[in-house]
Amino acid sequence: MTSSIFSLFSTRRYLVALASVALPMFVFCAVADTWAADYERPANRSASNILATEVISGPHYRVRDEVVSYGYMHHYTVDSDFGIFEVTGDGALRKVIKEIYAIASLNEFKNSEAFLESVKKAAKAPFMLGKSLITNPVDTISGLPEGVSRIFGNISEAITMEHDPSEDTRIKQALFVSSWKRDFAAERGVDVYSSNKVLQEELNSVGWSAAIAGLSISAVSMGASATAVTVVSNMRLADQIGNVIKEEPPSRLRIINKERLRATGVSEGLANRFLDHPHFTPRHDTVITANLARLTDARGLDGFLESALAAMDEAGANFYMNMAQTLSGYNDTVARIEDVSIVDGLTIARAQNGRALIPFPLDYGVWSKRSSEITNHLVTTYRANTGFTGGFDLWVTGTVSPLAHRGFKGYGVVVTENIDERLRMVD
Repeated sequence: MTSSIFSLFSTRRYLVALASVALPMFVFCAVADTWAADYERPANRSASNILATEVISGPHYRVRDEVVSYGYMHHYTVDSDFGIFEVTGDGALRKVIKEIYAIASLNEFKNSEAFLESVKKAAKAPFMLGKSLITNPVDTISGLPEGVSRIFGNISEAITMEHDPSEDTRIKQALFVSSWKRDFAAERGVDVYSSNKVLQEELNSVGWSAAIAGLSISAVSMGASATAVTVVSNMRLADQIGNVIKEEPPSRLRIINKERLRATGVSEGLANRFLDHPHFTPRHDTVITANLARLTDARGLDGFLESALAAMDEAGANFYMNMAQTLSGYNDTVARIEDVSIVDGLTIARAQNGRALIPFPLDYGVWSKRSSEITNHLVTTYRANTGFTGGFDLWVTGTVSPLAHRGFKGYGVVVTENIDERLRMVD
């Protein structure tokens, strides 16, 4: 494995997707030139040295021991009863483990008498689209092809209390499926908009049977896997976000998120470009906008949102979602953020305490000669552009090496690790 950061970051499609923003961000793993004789190279790690025993394996999965490390993110391979999953990032691993347990619950239910009875009812139901989706679900949030789903989304947005959904059985069932999936996902702590195809297929299959047979989520939740995962979230903001995602359909979430962005000073054009971005799901949008909305004193949020458009896959979307949560967390717990700047794709936020926050989601950061050079460029450029003379606070979701810790002191940077646990961030 080459020591070049740019080569390292191109070894996976996920890294290519983040190249325009993540490569300069690798600055976080750098140290001052005074340590130039003692550089590090990223090396693959062992899952047993990173994860707790109870995380490495469970009733339906096992994380392979070799973990690919790019110098700031981990790439995991998970063998499960439902296929092989590859994910990048510690947060993504936590998500997929929850999803595996949710899939197990849905599978258990599909072997139940209640599900078999619903299939019989589907065979007699006039809504033939629902019947076909039980055995061959479409991989979308509502279980409908994209064009049809969009139509239903628009219809649902226009429905009022006076409107009787029974006037159109298809609309009623489609809306029921969407609502049922959101309720189930919220109860199990999984992302209803996840790109996990296996999860979506099972949600659609059971969701349509529930719509036809009138089943509640309790019928599925009583399965043996129902208590396997506990949703960990005590933060009020996280709870509020979860409730909005559960209660509101995608069309309504878009309206909410657009209003939030407008309140932060983001132009309508930029807001639309962000909300139309193919790799940010309604969940990503909602988490990001809810956290940006808390930065009531901050200028430059349009620059952050503009930089977020560089995301080219789910990993990139997760990256910016976590960065927004970091900005909000610092704003709420340390000092109000006054200005957000983008330097070579890197977000730096000046706060009222006279310090500048560098938010960076990483799993484990090491230091190289190239990243040291980038650090020097970053600090020099930011000070020259803004006249900033204070110190920097680097907040990371994971940890950095001891060598990187020492080097950061040379740049006046204070590192705070594991902020995802401190802030109870949404994965």
